[in-house]
Formats: sequence, structure tokens, C-alpha cells
Amino acid sequence: MKYPFWLLLAACMSSVHAADGANTRREGIVVDLNAEASRLAPNDLARAQAFVEFGDATPGVLAKKVNTVIQAALATARPYANVKVRSGNTSTYPVYGKSGRTIESWRMRSELLLESRDQAALSELLGKLQSQMAVGQLTLEPSEDATREAENAAIADAIAAFNARAKIVAGSLGGNWRILQMNVNNTSGMPPPRPLMQRNKVAVAAAPMEDMAIEAGESRVSVNISGQIEIDRK
Repeated sequence: MKYPFWLLLAACMSSVHAADGANTRREGIVVDLNAEASRLAPNDLARAQAFVEFGDATPGVLAKKVNTVIQAALATARPYANVKVRSGNTSTYPVYGKSGRTIESWRMRSELLLESRDQAALSELLGKLQSQMAVGQLTLEPSEDATREAENAAIADAIAAFNARAKIVAGSLGGNWRILQMNVNNTSGMPPPRPLMQRNKVAVAAAPMEDMAIEAGESRVSVNISGQIEIDRK
């Protein structure tokens, strides 16, 4: 007796699934485990925002004032090869009179964004720039290299903690254990920047200021290990 092809195919697939189910059936006890570890990473990357903001009745005159300061600041920063400098946001907006309908003047703000792992050079440059611009924000955080190094060390610690917990559980149940699966997660991601200062005042000093003091400190990088172990029954 001949059977249709689709019926034979269905019978074969049913046999395969039955075999797969038999292969994945566990004889031991499956236990979910978690472990976490963290390491400190040095805040070796500094970022700063310097800005200038002026007001004037004429937009063209205002733009010239702001651009003059920005160009002078870029010239001041040029000798500092270890400091990356790029343009930030630039905005111009009207200032209305008491009636709220008439524009009395204009305000313009322009930013420079600075970044460096040479914190001494950045500190010195910021001190000079404060004779022309205001410092809006200064933050410290670990660089990618520092974060990766701390994360790798934390992974090793977390795996060791996972294995230690597995031994405790298996010993309590009186059996041998093996890992079925393991997931490694960076629970903190890139550590949040550590703000050192934020200044909203619009001020341009008359003379260069002292180097800006920077205390780097450290940030904590955390890793979580989750997985399953199987404990053989004796």
C-alpha cells in the first residue's frame, strides 16, 4: 500500500521531534543562578564645554562679536595637540520688549566642545579660555579602553563567583554539577559622566585665570552573570 508523500513527511518530522525531546530531557536538577562583580575604572577622559554669549541690537554686529571670540579661542587651543576641540551648538534668538511683540535686541550663544585624556593640558587650556569664554560644564568618565579593562576583570570575578555559588548549591544537594548555559551582561554600560561643575553665568574675565583644578577619581563598572547549571542525582 502506497502512502501520500505529505503523510510520510509528517511521520518523519514527528519522529525527529520525538528524538529531539528525548535528547533534551534532563535527568538531573536544573538550577538558575546569578552572580555579580564590579571593578573601579579610572576617570581618565575629561570633556568640557566652553561658550560665549552676547547681546546686541543688530544681528550682524552680534554675529561678528561672537565669531571673533570663537576664532580667538580656537587659536588659543591650536597648540594643544592632545586636546580635541570641535564646534558645539550655535543659536541666535530675539529678545522682546515688555509688550512681547517688539524685538528690542538679539542674543547669540556659541559653544566649543573639548575632550582629552591629558587632563593637565585640558586644565591649562580651560584656564586660558576663561579670559574669553565661560565654562559651562566639565565632566570626567572612563575612556573606552579603561572601561573595557575594568569590565574584563569584573567578568573574571563574576564567573568565579558564579562557579562558587554552583559548588555551594551542588554540595548542598549532594551531586555533581555542570553549566548548561551562561549569559554575561554589563549591567552598568558606559559609566555615567561625573560632573565636576556647571556654570550658567555669561561672563568673560578680563585676564587669564589659573589652571582649572581637576580631580579625576574613579567610576564603578559592574558585570552580571546569569545562567543555568544541572546537578546530577546520585
